[in-house]
Amino acid sequence: MEAIFSPDYAYLWAVALGIALFFPVRNFIHVLYVRRAMRQLQGELPSEETARLKRRAGITSGLLCFIFAVAYTTHLFNK
Repeated sequence: MEAIFSPDYAYLWAVALGIALFFPVRNFIHVLYVRRAMRQLQGELPSEETARLKRRAGITSGLLCFIFAVAYTTHLFNK
């Protein structure tokens, strides 16, 4: 069990952490995007606009989670 928590598996842990963080962060960013767009339009959004904002939130959260996960595991394992 101790071998799994060695610095050799730091990138495996980074991927696991990035995947674990991706879905809640994507949902949070999507809600922020939709609320801001609704505030600007002062009404409901069309479904295609909501889908576009969900894709945009996915890309943003993917980048954020990947960078955070790599930085955190690098710091954690002192590489």
